[in-house]
Amino acid sequence: MIFSRENQKVFRVRASTLALVVTIVFALLLSRLAWLQIIEHEKHSSKAEDNRVILLPQQAPRGMIFDRELKVLARNDAGFYLELQPSKIVNFEKTIRILREVIDITKTDVRKFNRLRKEVRSYDGLPLRGPLNDIEVAKLVTRIQNLPGVEVRPRLIRSYPLGKSSSHILGHIGRISEADLLRQKKQKNANQYRGFTHIGKLGVEESYEHLLRGKIGYQHVEVTAGGKMIRELNNSHPVPGKNIALTIDATLQNLIEDSFGSRKGGLVAIEPSTGEILAFVSMPNFDPNAFIDGIDQKIWEELNLSPDKPLLNRPLKGLYPPGSTYKPFMALAALSSGAKDPNEIVNDPGYFVLGNHKFRDSSQGGHGQVDMRKSIIVSSDTYYYKLAIGMGVDLIHEFVAPFGFGEKTGVDLSGEAKGILPSSSWKLKRHGKQWLQGETPSIGIGQGYNTFTILQMAKAISIIANRGIVIKPRLFKGSQEFNASDFTYVKPIVQGKLNTEQTWFDFVIDAMVEVNKSGTASRVFGGSRYPVAGKTGTAQVFTIKQDEEYDSEKLPDRLKDHSLYIGFAPVDKPKIAIAVIVENGGFGVTAATPIAKLVFDFYLGKKR
Repeated sequence: MIFSRENQKVFRVRASTLALVVTIVFALLLSRLAWLQIIEHEKHSSKAEDNRVILLPQQAPRGMIFDRELKVLARNDAGFYLELQPSKIVNFEKTIRILREVIDITKTDVRKFNRLRKEVRSYDGLPLRGPLNDIEVAKLVTRIQNLPGVEVRPRLIRSYPLGKSSSHILGHIGRISEADLLRQKKQKNANQYRGFTHIGKLGVEESYEHLLRGKIGYQHVEVTAGGKMIRELNNSHPVPGKNIALTIDATLQNLIEDSFGSRKGGLVAIEPSTGEILAFVSMPNFDPNAFIDGIDQKIWEELNLSPDKPLLNRPLKGLYPPGSTYKPFMALAALSSGAKDPNEIVNDPGYFVLGNHKFRDSSQGGHGQVDMRKSIIVSSDTYYYKLAIGMGVDLIHEFVAPFGFGEKTGVDLSGEAKGILPSSSWKLKRHGKQWLQGETPSIGIGQGYNTFTILQMAKAISIIANRGIVIKPRLFKGSQEFNASDFTYVKPIVQGKLNTEQTWFDFVIDAMVEVNKSGTASRVFGGSRYPVAGKTGTAQVFTIKQDEEYDSEKLPDRLKDHSLYIGFAPVDKPKIAIAVIVENGGFGVTAATPIAKLVFDFYLGKKR
């Protein structure tokens, strides 16, 4: 067939165009291939490797917690748990019915699981039952092979062998929630929790999370496209967390908790020379074991709605008027500021009148002629009404503040309350009102706006025991690396020294010794084998009207006075200082002082 010149021209144009298109297409394919093979090689090879190799996180054993004598307070127990992975379960109710045919699963187990499922990521394996016994494990292993999202897994579970004892110190751990992750992200710690399932929630578990947590490990496993394991490629072992030794004496702690019985309150005992907290009791308490994998809703409501507030850490967050335990600090403030001659006699008829208001003494007939020493021994309210008026609220604030009232102690637990040590500027800022003179007398006897924590009071009495040396209270004694044989202990932290003459400390301490010999605490401490300096206190929960008589028998328990005691022993070389409150316990000598005596007897006897 012969082509005309015209046809040949058209053919050449079409052939050239086709060749150009083919060239361009091949150029694009080659450039894309070059892009994938050279520029994005690492990215896509990583994806391919991720499809072939998976990382299985290996939980790091959490560090154990011990008391000062290395008695175990928190440990890790091994066991098998029935776990469900919600993201892989199509029909949850059907899965539960099948599992109930194999082992006993209660409504509480399901309720607890559902609460946990709402709080954590859906792709996590969450425990439904555990720890399982050998028979339950055997039954489940043979029946769950065709149930997606159901596994029996070995786990290390946090355990608190002493149960409720020391729960407010230890706190607890719990499943990492979205709120926990958000908080860690804000603190730029989120990367440290990849692979972890639990985190410290309260107490020492929270405060020393960075030591206890350890480092996660990973198992590198090759799998098929269907997810079946072929072989282990690599294994980076987890690094266990550090063990921690606390300053508390677990035996003493348990003794104090038993002595409270069903009563509410708190006690802090400190070794004055080191700041080590020997006991830190908040009653009532709770069982931290119930929180580890999500607490049951019913138990949570019982704890959260109880009028006794078992979840309130009373020594750390509870705020109380100090009552007459404040008087030794008032005396030292008066002596240091030069506001009062200790030998000056004050007449105590059993009341103090300011304007039209009569401030009554706890002793109806008064104490007659009273100097400063006697005012502490017999606990004269009238003396301190007059002293407070003479000093004024701002001078009181200036010379009492160095004892740490109204400020955080700096103890190594989060959530500490500051309390209130009032001043005229504080009231103006807080309430927008000027200070009234009629508010001052109550301040002198530890009432009015005064509200402190038991921990603050324990630190303050430790300062008196140390004759002015201020040492930071702490619960942390030392730590131990997972591969070390010994603990590394920390040293006391001295925060300063009060600018108060030693003779004034000696004067007030001598009066506090006499409190236990012949004064308000003599009924409990009379004939004690060791010298104790102390002061009882009774703090009003509500203010009665001026023309009414206080009758505790007619009051409901929640309105009865709080019972307090502070003290230290032995006087010459103090080994222990105490602050204790029994809520609604009545007079200081009635409820709080016997508990303090029990603590002194046990601990000093143990030392001897």
